[in-house]
Order: sequence, then C-alpha cells, then structure tokens
Amino acid sequence: MLKPDHLRQHLVAALPQLARDPEKLIVLAKDGNAVCTATGTLSFEYRYTLQIIVLDYAGHADAIMVPLLAWIQRQQPELLDNSTLRERAVRFEVEYLTTDTVDIAIEIDLTERALVRARPGADPGALNIIHPPEPTPVGWIEQAQRWRLYFRDDPEPIAEWSFDPRPLP
Repeated sequence: MLKPDHLRQHLVAALPQLARDPEKLIVLAKDGNAVCTATGTLSFEYRYTLQIIVLDYAGHADAIMVPLLAWIQRQQPELLDNSTLRERAVRFEVEYLTTDTVDIAIEIDLTERALVRARPGADPGALNIIHPPEPTPVGWIEQAQRWRLYFRDDPEPIAEWSFDPRPLP
C-alpha cells in the first residue's frame, strides 16, 4: 500500500506543527480487504479505511482539512466526484483536550490497484507488481503546483503544500 505513507508525507509537509513534530500524526489502515479481480492473474485491489489521527493539535481544523481534500482530489478523486460517495468521503471525530488543543481523528475510504504481471525477459514465475496511478481528475492540470492556505486575512499561512504530477513511487 502506497497511499498511507504518501498522505502522511503530504500532511507533514503541509502543516508546520506536524513538520516540527511528525510523531503527532498517526496513520492507520483498518477494515482492509484484498479483493482479487479474477482476471486470471494475481492482480488485486486494496480496499481499506485510512484513519489519520493528529494528537495535541493547536491549529485550525481547516489547516488539516483543505490539504487533505486536495490530496483526495488527486489520489482518490471519485470520493469527491461521486455524489453518493462524497456524503461519507471524509468522516471525523474531535476530542477537545484543553482550550487550545484537540485530538482529531479523520477517516477516509481508499482503494489501490495492484497489478501483478509476468516480468518481461525473466524466468517463468518471475512477477512484477505495479501500482498504477489514479486516473487524472477532470479539469486537473498536470503540472507541479504550490498552494498556501490563509485563515481569513492573517498574514501567515496556516498550511502550505505542493503537488508533483508524477504517480506515487
């Protein structure tokens, strides 16, 4: 599975508080299934709920949610494009710890295709596994992008992130 680590890296890079203390971000894949595509190969699809927990967070929830939605828009676009899926695309719970800090738990349902193919030019039985990129969302411009999020008219951004159009490693 590539998406959990990719989202972790994205959020740590986007949020200064997590960049200073990345251990405050917990990422869990739960309720997972590996669904075989029955195509005569060993290809399958991971289906799981990704839970993201931010501990002792002292920032604004928008600083987490907007970069998360931007990531979903590129890495799991059907969650936002499909009117049925978007109703439950992003679920969250917040525990208020103090007047300044909260624990935020966010859940999103993710899928990842895993294609298993014979390794070209290798001995029989040698296989490659490939995680193909998600289809490009409608209207998406395939170029590197840099974003800054400001709360109201505050002079400092509450989050910053970049997108590289290349597929996940």
